Amino acid sequence: MANIALQADLDLEEPILVEGLPGVGLVGKIATDHLIDAYEMRYYGAVHCKGLPKVATYEKGIHDSHPPVRIYADEERDLLALQSDVPVSPHAAPEFATCVTGWFERENVTPICMSGLPRQKDEVPAMYGIGTGDGSALLSEYSIDPPSEGGLISGPTGALLSEMSKESVDGVGLVVEANQQFPDPEAARILLIEGIEPIAGIDIDTDHLVEQAEEIAQAREQLAKQMQQADEEKSTQAKPLGMYQ
Repeated sequence: MANIALQADLDLEEPILVEGLPGVGLVGKIATDHLIDAYEMRYYGAVHCKGLPKVATYEKGIHDSHPPVRIYADEERDLLALQSDVPVSPHAAPEFATCVTGWFERENVTPICMSGLPRQKDEVPAMYGIGTGDGSALLSEYSIDPPSEGGLISGPTGALLSEMSKESVDGVGLVVEANQQFPDPEAARILLIEGIEPIAGIDIDTDHLVEQAEEIAQAREQLAKQMQQADEEKSTQAKPLGMYQ
């Protein structure tokens, strides 16, 4: 049974929901957080599903505390965003997926799930989509490429897509190439521009994400230099061994 405690009474018709669970490159979380901030989306409800950690989160400059998994809404754009401050553990993922999918069905929500595919090359990230229910029609309508090879989506997002498929919930899963070691705002931007924007029928300003990508690239380069320097120092360093070493 879905346990979504709504905090506001909004007039939503057939909303698109963007799912932002943490994963490879944090692509889904970055994209979802960006939407919430850019549109100043309203806190809509708390997700209380079995297996989620019992913790309270808080924000800078605000007294109120919130549950770790929340739903935000933009009534004008008929848009929802599922924001998570914590990862969903593998053992809790099936129950979480059943809980949330039940709410999708009841509220006639079309979810967009997102996942990162680890990549090695520093090229423009490629994105493809898969569908559940009649979600494949949305992907075809907006010319979102199908996978170029077989694969699977694991973790809570995979469990969510599996449950959506089982219950024939119309939805899509967007997979984008992403850096496995660092947050990847460039990949999140691809999700927003090439996937979420056309499906949700919205216009998204991603300039901030471009700046983030440049800052992270510089930080990665600096870290690589520091690691190289540390390796060099380690290879030429001599030190005495302690008595018990």
